[in-house]
Amino acid sequence: PFQTLTAPAPFADETSCQCQAPHEKLTIAQACLGTPVDRPVRVYADGIFDLFHSGHARALMQAKTLFPNSYLLVGVCSDELTHKFKGFTVMDETERYEALRHCRYVDEVIRDAPWTLTPEFLEKHKIDFVAHDDIPYSSAGSDDVYKHIKEAGMFVPTQRTEGISTSDIITRIVRNYDVYARRNLQRGYTAKELNVSFINEKKYRFQNQVDKMKEKVKNVEEKSKEFVYKVEEKSHDLIQKWEEKSREFIGNFLELFGPDGAWKQMFQERSGRMIQAFSPRQSPNSSPTRGRSPSRSPSPPWVFSKASPPSSPKAASASLSSMSEGDEDEK
Repeated sequence: PFQTLTAPAPFADETSCQCQAPHEKLTIAQACLGTPVDRPVRVYADGIFDLFHSGHARALMQAKTLFPNSYLLVGVCSDELTHKFKGFTVMDETERYEALRHCRYVDEVIRDAPWTLTPEFLEKHKIDFVAHDDIPYSSAGSDDVYKHIKEAGMFVPTQRTEGISTSDIITRIVRNYDVYARRNLQRGYTAKELNVSFINEKKYRFQNQVDKMKEKVKNVEEKSKEFVYKVEEKSHDLIQKWEEKSREFIGNFLELFGPDGAWKQMFQERSGRMIQAFSPRQSPNSSPTRGRSPSRSPSPPWVFSKASPPSSPKAASASLSSMSEGDEDEK
């Protein structure tokens, strides 16, 4: 079952050897079968492990999984040996030790490991096999420091990870030195800490100021583009609304003032009413008239004739009676 790691791998000189069973020499075929059953197969891998990266981790993963039941010991060379036989390191030995302790595939870390493996060292740590890539490693006057391990049948090869190595990482830093120096000056490191001369410091700081100005100009340009885009978008929406409103206005105008519009009908109705109001219809000529005597014209009963008034009351009463008779005749 999967075991969760809760602590870094121990150092070999701080613990007793965990292999208590008698150490018998194994063949690779026996180790592949998972024997012996009473102890794990002890595999050793060594190196400098400067700037610990994924290529290191993959090599250790292969060493750990070479056999079904294995215990991986990792030897790390000291600064003294490394500077003597290989060159200057970026990380010191303490940093490199700690980097190995926190790799999940490592069971035990051996500090100040030897440059060339001796029988005494192999016996002390009860090492069954040594894991390393199969490329001959020439160093310390030898064409291959693992030659005697291969001849003893104790060597198991691993595969290198292409495209990643400590030398590649250092090459990237050297190639982009100006960029890293400028960035770290900007972060607060001093020119002395970065080993930068006075002239280069001023140059890098000036370049940082130029980059800041470029960044500001770039931000202004981006904001301007965003503003123009928003204005274009809003103007497009506004024009579209104007077009919709103009079509609506034209439609309403034609509906009201067009050839068959409501305004014409209303005007015609009002014109007809005005004409009728100013010139009413005359009465018909064939209207019936009251029957009257052709010889007499109507006259009000109170109109008196031009005859002289009656000279006596009797004469007045006689004239009133004659008028009443005449009215009866007209009726």
